[in-house]
Amino acid sequence: MVAVVISPDRFDGVIFDMDGVVTDTASVHAAAWRRMFDEFLGGRTAGPNEDVRRFTPDDYREYVDGKPRYDGVSAFMAARGIRVDPDTVRELGDRKDGYFHELMASDGVRAYGSTVALIRALSDCGIRTGVISASKNSVAVLAAAGVENMFDVQVDGVVMEGLGLPGKPDPAIFLEAARRLDVRPDRAVVVEDALAGVTAGRRGGFGLVIGVDRTGHPDELSSHGADVVVQDLAEVEV
Repeated sequence: MVAVVISPDRFDGVIFDMDGVVTDTASVHAAAWRRMFDEFLGGRTAGPNEDVRRFTPDDYREYVDGKPRYDGVSAFMAARGIRVDPDTVRELGDRKDGYFHELMASDGVRAYGSTVALIRALSDCGIRTGVISASKNSVAVLAAAGVENMFDVQVDGVVMEGLGLPGKPDPAIFLEAARRLDVRPDRAVVVEDALAGVTAGRRGGFGLVIGVDRTGHPDELSSHGADVVVQDLAEVEV
């Protein structure tokens, strides 16, 4: 079933989020976050107004998915009423990154076949493609999945840090990708699975924001800014 059509008459570029859209790594990130936060929360005695319950899938979607990891740590801690200093934020974020690398090394990385097919179809029609990620590991992840050469442009956490770009839900990373693709935002499509990501696409004035729902929460993606929500990119036609 086709849910949306991307036409070269309407769009010049498509910008894909990496984790959960191009590569099957969102679940790996979620597992790494859960391990790190559960260790931290399990060793903590709750102070006044602190919530030290275990990390949940809802916490992942709301506070950390799609964001730079230090931003994710800060957002989650604030939501739980837990005050931590910047050194602790960095230590926890780096611990999560270590767990992510362990899981990636043991389980490997795969690209979604339907996404790869869509990227090829876009290229065949002359529509330029970019991939974005808040992660500083994106080059290694894309290479592990065998898709490192499929995109015209890549903008990741390393680029963000070098340019001083804020993380999602700020649209800066998408706007930088559009600039490098030499396409206007209103002539570009954003494809995202994270709530912060669809919000960023909407705030950036992009012509179409496609939400990819792999967790059974389509209404949340729509309410955060997705124009259309699909379960898989096989539902998108060029």
